[in-house]
Amino acid sequence: MEKRKRPPPYPPHICLRLKSLRKKNGLSQTEVAEYLGITQQSYSAFETGLSYMHIEQFLALARLYDVSMDYITGASNLLSRYPKY
Repeated sequence: MEKRKRPPPYPPHICLRLKSLRKKNGLSQTEVAEYLGITQQSYSAFETGLSYMHIEQFLALARLYDVSMDYITGASNLLSRYPKY
């Protein structure tokens, strides 16, 4: 029986956005990993699309980078977060 390859957990554009935001903010993978409370290796796996990230971690990154979840996921190209009402 042929073993099927598992598809990446996220579309490539999400991984690219995570990496781009990290670099734009002058942070290393180690610094972002520490912020999230995980290892650099775990964060690297998120950024390269090899591992899943919990929604809480996505939310934490949106707060860290001061962007919306829509921006991170590619649903919007607007960098700014939505105003709170």
